Amino acid sequence: MKEEYFKWHSPNLNRQVEMLVFGHAGYPVVLFPTSMGSFHENKDMGLIEKSRWYLEQGLIQIFCPESNDKNSFYNKGIHSHDRIQNHVAYDKMINHEVVERIRHNTAVGKVAMAGCSFGGYHAANYAFRHPGYISHMFSMSGAFDIRSFMHGYEYDDIFYHSPLEFLNGLNDPELWNMDIVLGTSNWDICFDANIKLSDILEQKGIRHWLDVRKDKNHDWPLWKEMFPHYLSRIKFN
Repeated sequence: MKEEYFKWHSPNLNRQVEMLVFGHAGYPVVLFPTSMGSFHENKDMGLIEKSRWYLEQGLIQIFCPESNDKNSFYNKGIHSHDRIQNHVAYDKMINHEVVERIRHNTAVGKVAMAGCSFGGYHAANYAFRHPGYISHMFSMSGAFDIRSFMHGYEYDDIFYHSPLEFLNGLNDPELWNMDIVLGTSNWDICFDANIKLSDILEQKGIRHWLDVRKDKNHDWPLWKEMFPHYLSRIKFN
């Protein structure tokens, strides 16, 4: 299984960014880490190993960028305005420095996007904000409300990065073309968040799969069960 390490200066974040890429060919899948996770977290926790067959067959490539959560949502030393602006910069980095460079690896000019826990938020937030670039969105135990990080501060960028809020007003036809999976469990601490997001999608008539597993905790064993299953939904050709 091929593994490559990349490091570059991000003009959007104005710092060095690291990323691992797995696989020698295939459909690009951007896989976010969990809260404040590193670019190697998904490898360390076994999620990449669970995808080995797809990678070795040349069916997919998995791109694992680092997060920016320590500088945005989880940075308690700065004002909420700066937190959301640091997240906006991360969204721009993912868009311009990762997705726009790999989306033409597919004939449809799109990528798949996935993440576990807070990585599920990043996957959903990016996918719904940029539906023209995303063919599949796999959120595993995601949470989709960032208001708790903002301490009552109001600003437009907070609304436009909160899927439970901005999704109601979206009418981009590409949303109806996206393959959306919301993975959760009846024991998942993010179960209610997934039900809320599923309800919004249902009200808009957007096809999706609310995959509720039984008696599984919000943790890596659940996500390692889900991820290879979801990858099988991709039309690799």
